[in-house]
Amino acid sequence: MYKWIIAGGGIQGVTVASFLLKGGKTTIDELAIVDPHKEPLANWKHCTNVISMPYLRSPSVHHLDMEPFSLQAFVKEKFYDWNTAFYGRYKRPALHAFNEHCEHIIDDLSLRDAWIQGRVSNANRTSNGWSVQLQDGQELIGQNLVLAIGIGEQPFWPHWAETLKKETDHSIYHIFDSDLPGFERLKRPFTIIGGGITSVHLAIKLSSLFPNDVTLLKRHPFRIHDFDSDPAWLGPKNQLSFRKMASYKKRREQIMNARHKGSIPHDLYIKLHRHVQNGILRIKDGQVEHATTNNGQILLHDHQDNVIYEAGTILLATGFKPTLPEREWLVPMIRKHHLKCAECGYPIVTESLQWGPNLYVTGALAELEIGPIARNISGARQAAGRIVSSL
Repeated sequence: MYKWIIAGGGIQGVTVASFLLKGGKTTIDELAIVDPHKEPLANWKHCTNVISMPYLRSPSVHHLDMEPFSLQAFVKEKFYDWNTAFYGRYKRPALHAFNEHCEHIIDDLSLRDAWIQGRVSNANRTSNGWSVQLQDGQELIGQNLVLAIGIGEQPFWPHWAETLKKETDHSIYHIFDSDLPGFERLKRPFTIIGGGITSVHLAIKLSSLFPNDVTLLKRHPFRIHDFDSDPAWLGPKNQLSFRKMASYKKRREQIMNARHKGSIPHDLYIKLHRHVQNGILRIKDGQVEHATTNNGQILLHDHQDNVIYEAGTILLATGFKPTLPEREWLVPMIRKHHLKCAECGYPIVTESLQWGPNLYVTGALAELEIGPIARNISGARQAAGRIVSSL
C-alpha cells in the first residue's frame, strides 16, 4: 500500500511529489506517480519543444523545488552564463536551464523509482484510502490520492476546423497534437491561427525555418502583458478577497476576467515584428467562419464568405478546452462519492485543497480555491505548499 498516489506526472504532479518528499511527508518507496507518458514532464517538454520557447514567461522563483531560490542557486553551481540563463528584470529562466533544474530535482529525489506508466480508468474510496484502477488492469492502493491532471490533452478546435478536418483529414493540425508531423513534411505555405503566446512563438520559429512561407492569422489586436494574470494574484492582495467570495459562480467569473487570455509579453511582441519588418513573416487580421479546399489549397472564409487567406497547411494555436479534464472516469467518481462541484463542474475544495477524505487536487482542478494562477508553475507551488502544510 502506498502512502501517496499522484495521478499526473506533469508540472503539477512533480511539484507535489517534490514538496511531499522534501517536506518529509513520505518516502520514495511510499509514493506512486501515475502518468500515461514514459517520463516525468513529457508533455511539458513536448509542447515547449514544438514551439521552441526560449524563455519561460514566469520568473526564476517559480519552479518545482521547495526552496524559492533553488533555480538561481542551480544556475550558479553549474556555471551558466547568468545573462543567458535568465532574461529581463523578472529573471525569466531559459527553457534549457529550467528543464535541467527539473531533471536535477527528478534525479535527486529518484522520482523515476515511483513512476508508473499508465492511464487511470477508475478511482474508488476504500476503508482507509483509495483504490486506483489503470486501463491495463493494474490496481494501486493508497492512503492518499492527489489528482494532478490538467487540460493539456484536450486541445481546442474551432467548429470550422473540426469540419475541415473531417472533410479533408489532412493539412490541418493543432500545434499540440501528439501526432503532429515534422514541419518539413507539411505542405506550405503555413497559416497559424491564433494571437497568443503559443502562436507567436510558433510564428517566430517557422518564419526562421521557412522564410516567406508563414502567415499569422489573428482575430484580435495583440494583447501585451508581462504575465497571463496580474502579479497581485500571486499573494494575499487578490487571493484573500477571492477566497472570501461565497459564490463559486462569481469566483469563476473573476478567474475568467483576471486571465489575460491570448496575451504575449512585450519582448516577444518586439521580436515578432522584427520578423515582419525583415519580410519573412506576414500577419493578417480576420476571424475564420468556415473553410473550403481548392486545388489542394485551403481557403479560409469570413462571415461574409470573403476569402481571408489561402494556405497549404493550417496550424491551430487555439489553446485547450477549459472543460473538466478526463471526464470519462472523473465524472463517475464524482457521482459515486458525492464530491462537491460548482456550476462549472469544477471541484469545491477546502483551503488545503481537500476534495474528500484523503483526496486532494492541484492545477486546473484547484482553480476555484487557488484562483487564476492555479494552472501555472506558481499555482503548482502554492497548491503543493498548502497540501504539505496541512498534513
